[in-house]
Amino acid sequence: MAMTYEDYLDEVTTLLTEMYDMSDEDAISEVVRAQAADYFSLHDDRPEMRTQERAVQDAKTLYERRSKARSATPPKRPGKARK
Repeated sequence: MAMTYEDYLDEVTTLLTEMYDMSDEDAISEVVRAQAADYFSLHDDRPEMRTQERAVQDAKTLYERRSKARSATPPKRPGKARK
């Protein structure tokens, strides 16, 4: 059964917190970032994409993208603060 677009985004957010132990803030930020990048555009247009199974897949994809992006970010080096 298809969810509304808003319910779908809420479900993906909830799954991120449950499946990957993310904080609510981090999960919301991740979904908002994906939405801004048009990741969910087709979901808005095609209700058949808004299923529980797809929400699980999308949560996994968003988490993997987040993890990959974080591993590609170089660590901060300690040093003098710039003025």
